[in-house]
This record gives sequence, structure tokens and C-alpha cells, in this order.
Amino acid sequence: MKYTYTPHGVCSRKIDIELEDGVVKSIAFLGGCNGNLQGVSALCQGRRVEEVIPLLRGINCGGKGTSCPDQLSRALEEALQAAAGA
Repeated sequence: MKYTYTPHGVCSRKIDIELEDGVVKSIAFLGGCNGNLQGVSALCQGRRVEEVIPLLRGINCGGKGTSCPDQLSRALEEALQAAAGA
């Protein structure tokens, strides 16, 4: 399943996610801190979505109240809901 999410309150402008049977296959960010987001993406690959969400939820960047990893956790939650509704 492929899912696209538009982040809010952060530097990245888009997150493309590919899941297979509840496992993260790939994540690609548009914008944001490229090196850091490549690292976050690589660390998430091969993990179950339910494992990744609590690891990233609530991370704060520069006092924004959110971050690209936090936005990714929200995107993964939405992707799970979309998959359940399909």
C-alpha cells in the first residue's frame, strides 16, 4: 500500500510511505533536513508500523510542538486507518 501525507508545522512538505502487511517498506520525505530524514527512514524500514509509531510520537523540533518524525508517526497512523478501511 502506498500512502502520501502532508505534514503540518515542520519543514518537510510531503511524506510518501509504502507499507506491506503492516511493515514499513519505504519512506521518502520532500523537504526538511535531508540527512536526518534519510536516517529516520532507514531506521524505520523493515519494522512493524505499530512499533515505529510510539518511537517517533511526540518528538519536538525547535519548540514547534512537533517534528518530522512526529509527523511521520501521524502519517503512519493515518495509513493504518486507511488500510483498515480498504
